[in-house]
Amino acid sequence: MLGEFGFFIKENGMRVCMHPGQFVVVNSKNSDVIKNSVNELLYHAKLLDAMELDLSAKIQVHLGGVYGNKEESFLSFIENYRRLPEEIRRRIVIENDEKNFSVSDCVFISHQVHVPVVFDAFHHSMLHNGETALEAFCATARTWRETDGPPIMDYSQQEPGARKGTHANSLDINEFSVFVKKTKYIKYDMMLEIKDKEKSALKAMEELKRLDII
Repeated sequence: MLGEFGFFIKENGMRVCMHPGQFVVVNSKNSDVIKNSVNELLYHAKLLDAMELDLSAKIQVHLGGVYGNKEESFLSFIENYRRLPEEIRRRIVIENDEKNFSVSDCVFISHQVHVPVVFDAFHHSMLHNGETALEAFCATARTWRETDGPPIMDYSQQEPGARKGTHANSLDINEFSVFVKKTKYIKYDMMLEIKDKEKSALKAMEELKRLDII
């Protein structure tokens, strides 16, 4: 059955990625959390393998917590990453977040263990080191190898009037249009993180066609 799902995905030119929940923390100080995180990641990896998908099908995770010492948290992630089973390491990718780890932090980790970095545009707008979105995205794009498939970008927007960091309910097409014009010369796959899902995805597709990007 899973092989049939994989066949459908490949025949229709789709790309599938997993994003386990916040309870997956590779650099946790709690050994039980790490054990459970590895089990969860292994489940996702085996699921993608069972669908016979190539290594462009990824599993996205955040770096984890800072625990009062950012340098130690870096080292903890690197050490724990190197202990992960091969099934996980060949699919796992890391993503910048809005509170603890910026794009430059993720790129630093990537240089140590050669893990690709997903660029989260919304998170970058809240936590960065002075780079423009385009500069930050280009830095993450360079961490992807040919076997990893095109770089991945997560894209969302702020929900007007809501708490800072709240993902938008629906895509603001004008804001989206301005953004994609800046990155149209780079080949990548965008994952929309908009709450109304397919509705905004269809709006985005129409705008990309109008701009002659796809």
